[in-house]
Amino acid sequence: MELTKEQLNKFNEDGFLIIKNFAPKDLCDKILEKAKVHLEKKQAPIESEQEYMQLDDEKITVRRLRQVYDREEIFKEWMTNSEIRPMLKQVLNDTPVLTLAHHNSIMTKLPHESTRTFWHQDRRYWNFENDDLVSVWLALDDEFLENGLLEFIPGTHKINFEKSSFDEDSNFVDENEFNQEIIKNRVHQNLEKGDIVLFHCKTLHHASKNATDNAKISFVYTVRALGNKPLKNTRSDFKEVVLEC
Repeated sequence: MELTKEQLNKFNEDGFLIIKNFAPKDLCDKILEKAKVHLEKKQAPIESEQEYMQLDDEKITVRRLRQVYDREEIFKEWMTNSEIRPMLKQVLNDTPVLTLAHHNSIMTKLPHESTRTFWHQDRRYWNFENDDLVSVWLALDDEFLENGLLEFIPGTHKINFEKSSFDEDSNFVDENEFNQEIIKNRVHQNLEKGDIVLFHCKTLHHASKNATDNAKISFVYTVRALGNKPLKNTRSDFKEVVLEC
C-alpha cells in the first residue's frame, strides 16, 4: 500500500498524516487484550505518571509500557506489518528501520489518574545524525479530546525554534508569548479503532489527561531512515530491525 501524491504532500506540509481504518479491528483487539494483561501486572519496563511529572509518590500509575517489541508476538507482528512499509519508505525517502530504543511502547491514559502530556517534539531525547524519523501511532479504540487525544501543530517540523521556547525538560513552554501564537494553530481529529497517525519527530504535539471513566490505550513505534545512523554510545544506539520493502 502506498500513499497518494496528495497524502504525501500533506505529510510533508503538516508533519503528520492520519490514515483512517488502516489496521484490522481484530488485530487491535488482540493487541489490546495482551496490553491490558501487562498493564494490570505493571510489568517492567514501564514509565509511570509519577516519573513523568517528577512526583515523589509511592503510588505507581502506568503511563507507558516500554520495550513492547519483545513482549508479545502480536506486538512484533504489528511493528513489522508489511503493508505499512511502502508508506514509511515514502515519507522517509529511504528504507525504514525500526529503532527499538524509542517509542517502542504501549501508551496509556488511565481514567482520572493520567496527567497531561505537555507540548513537545519527540526528537528531544534522541541521538541520530539527522531528523529523518517518523512515528506510527495506532488507535486501539476510539480517541477524542476528553480521553486524551493527540493534538498537533501543523508545520512545526519545519521551524527551528530558539532554546527559550523550551524548558529544562524540553517541553514547549505554554507561557512563552511566541509559543502561544504557535499553539493557536493546534488541530485535532478524532480517531477510531484501527486508525493510524504518521508524524515527524519534530512536529509539536500534546495530549490532555483522560477525563472519562475508561482507559485510553494506544500503540506507538518509531522508524528512522536507513541512512540516518544512531550516534555511537548513546541511548539511541540500540537494537534495530530493518524493514525491507
